[in-house]
Amino acid sequence: MSERNTEFNSDTEPISKLQMFKKPLIIFWAVFSICVLAAVLFFAGVSNGTFGFMPSFEELENPKNSLATEVYTVDGNLIGKFYFENRSFVEYHELSHFLVDALIATEDVRFNDHSGIDVRGLGRVAKGLVTGNKSAGGGSTISQQLAKMLFPRESFEKKMEIVFRKFREWVIAVKLERSYTKEEIMTMYFNKFDFLNLAVGIKSAANVYFNTTPDSLKIEQAAMLVGMAKNPSYFNPLRRPELTLNRRNVVLSQMVRYDYLSKMEFDSLKNLPLGIDFQKVDHKRGMAPYFREYLRTSLTANEPLRDRYPSYADQQFVKDSIEWETNPFYGWCNKNVKADGTPYNIYKDGLKIFTTLDSRMQRYAEEAVVEHLGLNLQKAFNREKENHKYPPFSDDLAKEDVEQNIETSMRRSERYRVLKKNGMSMDSIRLVFKNPTKMKIFTWKGERDTILSPNDSMLYMKGFLRAGFMSMEPQTGEVRAYVGGPNYEHFMYDMVNVGKRQVGSTIKPFLYTLAMQEGLGPCDKVPNIPQTFILPDGTPWTSKNSTDARSGEMVTLKWGLANSVNYISAWVLKQTTPESVVKMAHEMGVISEIDPVPSIFLGTSEITVYEMVGAYSTFVNKGVYIKPSFITKIEDHKGNVLAQSVPRKHEVMDERTAYLMTNLLQGVVQRGTGRRLRFTYGLNNPIGGKTGTTQNHSDGWFMGITPELVSGVWVGAEDRSVHFEGISLGQGANMALPIWALYMQKVYADKSLGLTQGDFEKPRGVSINLDCDDESNESNNKELIESENEDFF
Repeated sequence: MSERNTEFNSDTEPISKLQMFKKPLIIFWAVFSICVLAAVLFFAGVSNGTFGFMPSFEELENPKNSLATEVYTVDGNLIGKFYFENRSFVEYHELSHFLVDALIATEDVRFNDHSGIDVRGLGRVAKGLVTGNKSAGGGSTISQQLAKMLFPRESFEKKMEIVFRKFREWVIAVKLERSYTKEEIMTMYFNKFDFLNLAVGIKSAANVYFNTTPDSLKIEQAAMLVGMAKNPSYFNPLRRPELTLNRRNVVLSQMVRYDYLSKMEFDSLKNLPLGIDFQKVDHKRGMAPYFREYLRTSLTANEPLRDRYPSYADQQFVKDSIEWETNPFYGWCNKNVKADGTPYNIYKDGLKIFTTLDSRMQRYAEEAVVEHLGLNLQKAFNREKENHKYPPFSDDLAKEDVEQNIETSMRRSERYRVLKKNGMSMDSIRLVFKNPTKMKIFTWKGERDTILSPNDSMLYMKGFLRAGFMSMEPQTGEVRAYVGGPNYEHFMYDMVNVGKRQVGSTIKPFLYTLAMQEGLGPCDKVPNIPQTFILPDGTPWTSKNSTDARSGEMVTLKWGLANSVNYISAWVLKQTTPESVVKMAHEMGVISEIDPVPSIFLGTSEITVYEMVGAYSTFVNKGVYIKPSFITKIEDHKGNVLAQSVPRKHEVMDERTAYLMTNLLQGVVQRGTGRRLRFTYGLNNPIGGKTGTTQNHSDGWFMGITPELVSGVWVGAEDRSVHFEGISLGQGANMALPIWALYMQKVYADKSLGLTQGDFEKPRGVSINLDCDDESNESNNKELIESENEDFF
């Protein structure tokens, strides 16, 4: 019995041991299952947005990015951007492989092996936390970092919310891995990262810090940019170059560690300086700033409504209304909508605007303006004003007039607007404007730090001469160069398409066109005698000439226009009417108001450079006016064409009339007020032109035509009371013509532009005599040649 019991006990002992472990095992697996289930449910809740924001599938497929709109020249150069964030996308193939290798080696060495979460990396982090080893590294993958950038944390989140946020980033990282390839994730990372100093995305960063493109980055440059990813504020190459250099070398050492770089290469590269070639991002700087600003305001313009314009802006309202109705690109962003029904936004939608500007010709135009104004004309103007009572104003201005001028300028300033808005009294504001303060002022040798009162600074700036210049192809209407002033940062008012000034004698070709239409020719002779007009109130008015040269003689129309003789212009006007001249100007693209009065040929009307260049192009384009254009096409960030330019043109005159007018304008250069193009600047190819000077020499103009380019120049000061005192310096031939000449010299010297310098094409059937006998009469021309006669009121 005892033996049997012994056997029984020996048989049941193992069973008892199993029973002892069974319950803990059940508990273990139950807890484990519950944990797994809880984890599954937790992450399911995170994924579904139960614990806070979770992007939808559509948001993951199309993450929102603010992309800069890029502006390109016709020869493919990027000249500017419009943006909230200075970000432009690149494709993976546009990334230097150094960038990819450096990022993987530094931030996520198993990037190509995991699916968004690096378990080994997390284990390393956990081990570091347990052992207190802070150098163990982080466990955040490139995908997780991208998730954080795409859907950033809020600064006001509490600690518990931040914990949930980390789990959300894990889920987003996994979803990103499912939605995109590794190459796409890498590309999105580089496109999204903010490298500071308005360098958002790798394309901007490569340009801002090294003046290059992402595919051309050297290995040490790529390493520096990747090194900034750890903390761009701390590793800022402009503020902390030493720390940034050390961080760059850490990245290079990581590349050695993971066989992306040899030890020998590292030893050589680590001693190199950062080599920063900083390109400051500033819309006020760079090429064609006036043009870019015109594009920005034009594309984003709202539909003109009369109640939005002040009472004195009738002409501006008319101009804007015409543009809105006839120019598809004016207000384009508000006239067109995206697939989602919202208007286009040039600051966020990453558009590509392809303009008509040629970067080479634009550079030559800007250089010509600076060269003539900065090196020559401004110096002469300053010398003339040295002994004036209230420089830079003319001596014909009284002290109270000068004070009123400064008062008006004060009221128009931004400083005044802010002070007035803050409730400051007028007496206090005037004291502020008299109080010296530190400021930067413009000089032709660069900005200078100084101490001036705001009043004195305004007076100082009024003394600078300004310019407006535009050049276009007459056959296509495409504008190749656009310079609205000498320096956009300090003189922001655009004198091509915004500012209007009196045009002087450059208006006379509109009058002579009517004569050619009526059958007259360049060599037809008319009397050089005074012409009297009876005004509506019954009083007589007679124009005056500046000299008595050939007074009383019969002279040709060609001689009369070449030398800008008012008697001849008055005779021509008597063969037609002022209303006809206005109509002709409007048909040739001038939309500014012109008074139909007998003195119309003196050019008192205020017109833009843009309008005048478009009008003169009609002569070269065989009588067909073509509206100047600035844009060839607009694309979205994927390259889809959204809009294309369509030339807008209409016939104004027949080919015969247009050709005769080109011949008349050639006479101005051959024997008239534009002669210095030949004897000073050596431009001997077929050129036509017209100078213009207004009352008191306040405005100088030159309009120049060739078979391939039509260009116009205006030069003057901000105030018409700031001007040259005499005709020698204060005429269009001295103020404006040299800019045109310098520009054309540079254009012709650049053989890559392919300008032929050919002759104006003669229409078939035109056999009229164009070689006038008084063109060779040097003795009769002597007095006019010496003075380069200009028109006066």
